[in-house]
Amino acid sequence: MRRVGPPAVLALAVALVLTACGPATTSAGRAAGAAVTITWWDTSDPVTESPTFRTLVHDFEEVNPGIEVEYVSVPFTEARARFEAASGKDAPDVLRADVGWTAGLAQAGRLVPLDGTEAAADIAEFEPQLIEQARYGGRLYAVPQSTDVLALLYNKRLFAAAGLSGPPATWSDLKAAAAVIKARTGADGFALHVQGYYAMPFLYGEDVDLVDVPDRTITVNSPAAVKAVTGLKALVSAPGVTKDDGTPQGRAALLAAFSAGRVAAVVEGPWENANVTRGAAFADRGNLGIAPVPAGGSGRAGSPLGGHNLVVSAAADAEHRAAAEKFVAFMTSANAQTWTAVRNSTLPTRSDATTSYVEANPGVIGFRKVLPVGRPRAALAEYGSLYDLFGAELVSILDGRESVRAGLDRAAEQARTLLPDYRS
Repeated sequence: MRRVGPPAVLALAVALVLTACGPATTSAGRAAGAAVTITWWDTSDPVTESPTFRTLVHDFEEVNPGIEVEYVSVPFTEARARFEAASGKDAPDVLRADVGWTAGLAQAGRLVPLDGTEAAADIAEFEPQLIEQARYGGRLYAVPQSTDVLALLYNKRLFAAAGLSGPPATWSDLKAAAAVIKARTGADGFALHVQGYYAMPFLYGEDVDLVDVPDRTITVNSPAAVKAVTGLKALVSAPGVTKDDGTPQGRAALLAAFSAGRVAAVVEGPWENANVTRGAAFADRGNLGIAPVPAGGSGRAGSPLGGHNLVVSAAADAEHRAAAEKFVAFMTSANAQTWTAVRNSTLPTRSDATTSYVEANPGVIGFRKVLPVGRPRAALAEYGSLYDLFGAELVSILDGRESVRAGLDRAAEQARTLLPDYRS
């Protein structure tokens, strides 16, 4: 369990959570007055994250004596399939879902719309782009609990030793900086994990996505996408850039090299904060720079938004649904999010949760400042599959088995099988 700040800060955060929802009651009183039991499937890491959520569940029960919560830890990799297969009483009332699942689960009729419910009472306090990707078909189906965004992490000392005053503003600048860092320090200047998700900032930098949902068009092989991937290929093959094989083992090696000071910059998310700062290069946490991903030819920088939402199952009856909505409101409240951010080093999804306690963690506040360049993923059930097919072709393109044009055309062809009513 990761902690940020002194114990008094954590105690105060707990007190805030409790006082936000009314006076606490005794466990005995809760058991005597319990009217309904709801089930929550938590997909968080059972070692580093779930202890925080278990504490919040207890606090929720203390201030809601008519509701008990059956907490179930479900492996993230299994959760969606299990949720889709569950029915009736086997289904949980609340699920902690990846933000990319919302559209598909809503389209399949698995979720309850939350517009106008207690769960959505504070929706105006949340970051607008996070609410955008919690909607499907114009309706709200989820409430954001945590978020993340890719950023450029860089070693300030290596940049300074190479005579660079700060992080590069564009991908072209980064390409030039990588060569300078290699020549002047011996460390590689940059490394990128070759995977679809990590390549999205290059597409966004050319102001293009994998698809254009309003126009119902597949854009993964558009001229802008070709330009983006051509630039990406030139970057990853440039002097001073670490070669990555696109495998999980390759990514682990890349991060180890960065945390040890053998690589000066990577594109990564806040989930790696703790791992990176364990390395020798960042024993002084002030040496870790966190900046927006560089901009592309459009002059804009963009990064995919990730994270987790809380959703309510359509299998719940009216009584359980009402209790579930109350639970979602509690777990996504400003004080609960402050507590979660402090304990788990995650990014709050609402601006009023970014308190001085949260700002005490330089990693969290660094990524929080990058959040404005985050782009919501398309509200499309098949979008996750598009990531996969784009990523597979990307590996073939970057290792020379396919040209940029041929690989992206193949990705578009596969996308048409997923989206037969889309044109390209």
